Amino acid sequence: MLKRYMHNRERYHAFLEDNRVVHPFEWGTEFVADPMNGDDPRELFREYSKKTLEHSEEFFFSPSASDLDFEVLGGGDRLIWKSGIKTPSQENNTVYAQYFPHKTNKKAAVVVLPHWNAKAGTYFDLCKIFNRVGLSALRLTLPYHEERKPPEIERADYLVAPNVGRTLQSLRQAVVDTRSAVRWLKQEGYEKIGLIGTSIGSCVGFFAFTHDMEIDAAVFNHVSGYPADVVWHGLSTYHVKESIQGNVTLDDLREYWLPISPMAYMDRLAKLPPRPQRYIYTLYDLSFPVDLSRDTIAALRKHKIKHSEVSIPCGHYTLGEKPWVYYDGYKIVSFLRKHLR
Repeated sequence: MLKRYMHNRERYHAFLEDNRVVHPFEWGTEFVADPMNGDDPRELFREYSKKTLEHSEEFFFSPSASDLDFEVLGGGDRLIWKSGIKTPSQENNTVYAQYFPHKTNKKAAVVVLPHWNAKAGTYFDLCKIFNRVGLSALRLTLPYHEERKPPEIERADYLVAPNVGRTLQSLRQAVVDTRSAVRWLKQEGYEKIGLIGTSIGSCVGFFAFTHDMEIDAAVFNHVSGYPADVVWHGLSTYHVKESIQGNVTLDDLREYWLPISPMAYMDRLAKLPPRPQRYIYTLYDLSFPVDLSRDTIAALRKHKIKHSEVSIPCGHYTLGEKPWVYYDGYKIVSFLRKHLR
């Protein structure tokens, strides 16, 4: 009965503001490589995926702080800088972040990564709670969201798109921007840095965490190992799948998108010095289906990666409803407070 109720609530929320657009399928090789000379895009992406995984530290690089042109606005609570990844959308090449400094304590700060299509102002309350427990916070605007959204799209459709190459570039940019945010916080004198990412922000945060040892603790809110599987089976991405299927199989898409798949970095994470990390997933999730979350948790256990895990009896959207949002917030804030102060 609870499962049926939660699934009905998930469908209600998913289509409450259903302005999803089915964009045409595109390979988007220009987003990852120089213009092709008749090469098969399938072979290009297979080779690109293989090489990227071998040199992922270059793919998810951290720009030098001197190259980013950090600028603090709005009386000190608004941070902007030039993204380390240049995209065809001029608006998207400037990064925005809202800064919530603690009034007296500059020991630790948390980078907050929102969910896909998060609206302006979301997660501000969470940042204020971090302030109450003695932590500063920096809420990042993801690529193609809010001020970074080009005029031709209504939603952040370019972050996860039926465009193989653009999606690779977009998620890469999100990670590079996250690492730049970490650089700025360290530059400001913070000793410890935490991270919380939700939904697609969880994936972005995981890539940053596995490539940046200056992130001391992290919480991943909603868990899935392969974005290709989320697109294929998730409720929120049916419009992306509608364009992709018939052009690319799930197995092929999973291979092409391995560089932006958490599962591909389990070996890397297992070899790094252990750091506090918590994985939160929901039992009635139709957007990040629970079997995908459990597969990710199983991989963490298989690789003997020390971690904390929390399962909550609700869904992807209903996690934002009472009482689950309070329980989720407690599990996020208490964990980071414990390991950063």
